[in-house]
Formats: sequence, structure tokens, C-alpha cells
Amino acid sequence: MVKIIHRQALGMQPVYDIGVASDDHNFLLANGLIASNCFNKSHSTAYGYVTYQTAYLKANYPVEYMAALLTANSGDQDKVQRYISTCLAMGIEVEPPDINRSRIDFTSMGNSILFGLSAVRNVGMGAIEAILVAREDSGSFKSLADLCDRVDSRTVNRRALEALIHCGAFDQLEPNRNQLIHDLELILDWAQSRAKDRATGQGNLFDLLMDATAGTATPSFESAPKAPPVPDFPQQEKLRLEKDMLGFYISDHPLKSLRESARILAPINLGDLEQYSDDASVSAIVLITSLKPVTTKKGDRMAIVQIEDLTGSVEAIVFPKSYERVKDTLQADSRLMLWGKVDRRDDQVQFIIDDAEPIEEIRMVMVELEPKIASDIQKRQRLKEVLLSQQGEKEKAKVPVVAIVSSHEKRHFVRFGVQFRVQDEQATANALLKEGFQARVSSLVGAN
Repeated sequence: MVKIIHRQALGMQPVYDIGVASDDHNFLLANGLIASNCFNKSHSTAYGYVTYQTAYLKANYPVEYMAALLTANSGDQDKVQRYISTCLAMGIEVEPPDINRSRIDFTSMGNSILFGLSAVRNVGMGAIEAILVAREDSGSFKSLADLCDRVDSRTVNRRALEALIHCGAFDQLEPNRNQLIHDLELILDWAQSRAKDRATGQGNLFDLLMDATAGTATPSFESAPKAPPVPDFPQQEKLRLEKDMLGFYISDHPLKSLRESARILAPINLGDLEQYSDDASVSAIVLITSLKPVTTKKGDRMAIVQIEDLTGSVEAIVFPKSYERVKDTLQADSRLMLWGKVDRRDDQVQFIIDDAEPIEEIRMVMVELEPKIASDIQKRQRLKEVLLSQQGEKEKAKVPVVAIVSSHEKRHFVRFGVQFRVQDEQATANALLKEGFQARVSSLVGAN
């Protein structure tokens, strides 16, 4: 490498980006001098500087940074889901769309990020612009009827309004989404009739009503018809419709309530599956989103399953031997604990399911340990011996054992390794009690 001893400014000059096949190349300079690998080094400097800038923004402006990251990747559902999980880990809440606050893109709002309207399916840019213009001209919408009265139904049509209702954009005005869906047809007919009256120059009798006590005009949208009261959608159906419109669960997630207790079992995150080596044994707490049974050439039954958690989604395969054992457990929208391996085929990472169990049926052995017992070598050794004696057949030992060490009014959960999993949780708890340990059986849902 030649040492630079002099520089001279040449003003504006054309530059060219030269691409080469390998990094062991040189560039010819003036007077026959050679500069080796200067292309790579200049790019490394640029990449390093960009890395520094993004790290600085994430550290000092985390909400704004994550909002920009979500907006830039809004077309990639896997990345958005992973970034939403990152937001949760950073303590940043990602709020559902709000008809009175959301703009086109993801927006930072204090310590939370508001979903952008452009990310809602079936809501085009024309509809979004019409909603934003109406909101800026006349203020926040007071109800679904108020919005329908102020925007053109040809621009914001029934399909767009249904999408906005199902994704939760009207929840701050009316949390009962099913009621809004039932009201929608009546309100649209009412709003279209009012639009025709305005177009022909005719007034509406209800617009002329005056409040006798306050002397103020009655808001026109209050005269809009409503359907008879109906209960809201069941929570599972509500979340399913929300996901259909956004591609993700935002207001809630079937696995969110398990987030803290699931950490005791230390399952992997599906978003991190690529980091594991082939044939690595893993376990995960997932939601089954779709299931496709398949018949092999030999006539055996197997399945291709789509699974997801709070960090991402992947394809899972259940081969015939395992499928015969777990086929009744694999149901769409079910929450499961899966055991299996990592597999890579055609550059795609897959989860190979060996076994599955409903979350509600997951049991674990909890062992209460005082600090003096936890630090006693002989006691620890005896505890290990009892657990190993309860292992039974190794491939059937799936029940995890968790120690709870209490000190100074704090409780620390320590999960024993895979080699200490047992086959029968109640028999293990009884054996531990017999040896003087405080043990009990607990479910994952109620773990604390």
C-alpha cells in the first residue's frame, strides 16, 4: 500500500463505482504506483459510519428510530413482526391504528408507536388522504357516522370502512367492533342520502333541530340510525379479523399472556431460528396459523404447518411417524409447545416437529430452595440424583424442572438443563418431598 503524502482539491469531479469479483485486487495509480484493496477499505469506512449513526439513533431516539424502521419495512411482514417484538423488548408499545391519530406511516407518540393507516389492507391511499383532509379541516371524528358524513363514500367505501373497524381504528370511539359492523350498512345508506340532499341543495330537517336548553345545533351525525345492540366478537375471532387486516396481532396476541411465564422454559424465538445449526434440538411456544395435511408417495400421512410466535413465523414439517402421534393436537389457532429440530432445505429454515402438547396441558416441577440449601453442595447433588432417577425413558422425559430461589423478598427462577427433564411430574414432586425438598407441580399458564 502506498502512503499518501499530499492531497489536492480538484472541485466537482465525476466518480465511478468499480465492481470486482474478488477482494484480492489492486488499482493502478499515477506513475505506476499500486493501491491494493482501496475499494473495500473505503466501503468498510462508509458502512462503519452508517452503523455508528444507526446505533446512535437507536440508543438516543429509540421510539423515532423504531418507527422509521417499521415504516421502511412495512411491506415485509416477517421483518415488521420481528421489529414489533423488538419494540416490546425495549419497552416500546406498538398501538393499533387510530382513526383520529394515525397518519400514513408509523408515527412515534411519546413512548409508543402508532400504526400507520397505509399498513391496513383494503384501505387505499386515496381513502387515507380523504380521511386526513377531513380530519384536518373539521377536527377529530366523533363517531363512525360522523366520518361517513364527512368523507365521500366513493373514496372511503364499505370495504375500507370494514377493514378500519376490524383492525381497531374505531376502538377509541366504539370498542364493540361487531356493533359497528352491524351499524355500517344503515349508516352508509343514511350518509349517501344526506350527500344527495346536499348535492341538490336540499336541507335536512334534522340539521335544523336546536337544543332547547343549550341553544346549540344538534350534531347531524347523532341522527344517524343504529342497528339493535349486539355483543362484540369473541376475543379469538376479534384477533383473527384484526390479523387479516394488519398481518399481525397488535391489540393483543394469543401468546402475549404467556410471555413472562414461558421464559421459565426458555423456548427459542422463531425469529431467531436461523441462528441455530442444522439438527439442533429446540423447543418453542407457538400458535398454529394454518395446517395442510399431505399424503406421501407411500401413502403415509404427514403435514406442512405454519407456526408463529411474538417474534416471527416459519414453516414447520411433521413427518409421518410424528404426525401419527400428534395429529389430534395440531389444530389451527391452537397454542402449543413444540419439540423438534432445525432443518435447512433450499436455503429455507424449517422447524421439524417431533412432538407437540397444548399449552394448557404443559406441566412443570417447581422446587423451592432457600439460599443456604441452594449453596449446599451435598443438597444440590442429592437434588440432581433424584431428578435423574425420575427421568425414565429419555425420549419421553419432557417435563421441565424449575428451582425457585428466594432471598430478601425476591424470587429467582433457575431452569434445570434438558438432561434433568423428567417423565412423570407428580411422581417427581413426591420423590423430592420425600427427600425433604419443597416441591410442587405447576402449569405453564399459572406459573408464578
